Amino acid sequence: MDHSPQQPDAGHPPREATTDDHVLATWLAEQAGHLLLEVRQQGLEGRELKDAGDAAAHELLMRLVAEMRPDDAVLSEEGKDDKARLTADRVWIIDPLDGTREFSEPPRDDWAVHVALWQRGAGDGSGGDGDLVAGAVAQPALGETFSTGGTREVPPRTSDRPRIAVSRSRPPAFVAALAEDLDAELVPMGSAGVKVMSVVRDLTDAYVHAGGQYEWDSAAPVAVARAAGLFTSRVDGTPLQYNQDEVYLPDLIVCRPELAEQVVAFVRAHGTEV
Repeated sequence: MDHSPQQPDAGHPPREATTDDHVLATWLAEQAGHLLLEVRQQGLEGRELKDAGDAAAHELLMRLVAEMRPDDAVLSEEGKDDKARLTADRVWIIDPLDGTREFSEPPRDDWAVHVALWQRGAGDGSGGDGDLVAGAVAQPALGETFSTGGTREVPPRTSDRPRIAVSRSRPPAFVAALAEDLDAELVPMGSAGVKVMSVVRDLTDAYVHAGGQYEWDSAAPVAVARAAGLFTSRVDGTPLQYNQDEVYLPDLIVCRPELAEQVVAFVRAHGTEV
């Protein structure tokens, strides 16, 4: 987990990015993040600011991936889904702006940029015919980027009670029941990427979600979380699969390994409709 990467000049990737996918993912997320901070200073508000941020970050990332990895496919929240990715060996899964609502409410910092790479033949086969091999989550307003490169460990847990990250606007009812079962406290915050990074950063101990997400919402955060040694799965404990024909991936668990058995057991016993 590397959250103090170098800051190259915009448009000039570090030399290592030509061959190292971890470095490239980090640089791509940072470049989009720098641009989003600039968009935030243009005097736009509300929907105009959200749309401008989404479009600017998407266009930049598409251009940079095409320049740096011209043979790779891309799946972006803001782009048309080109099904040619299903036969590609390498697919970048991108969310140019995760947490548009938070982005449109300066000075909130709980929004992010997600850049992940899926590669055919990677993994142990439990997640399909390929798996995530690199990823980065930039939190531009926080001035930090978390990636699959560098040190790979979560800080020692500092809390006595488990802490569960939840949506500040739409916390699922079953998570409140889970928190009661675990004697945990709920910690509200913004985007999905920020919630997963809160576990990586030891601000929380778990993020459990059900009810609507897509591959780009979790791919990069999950890649970073795995690299840091965290447990990741669907809410029923099965593997998260990416670069699927249907990109709807509505639920996930990201937590410290010592909590995984309890969390999965609760969901299996009670479901997500509590």
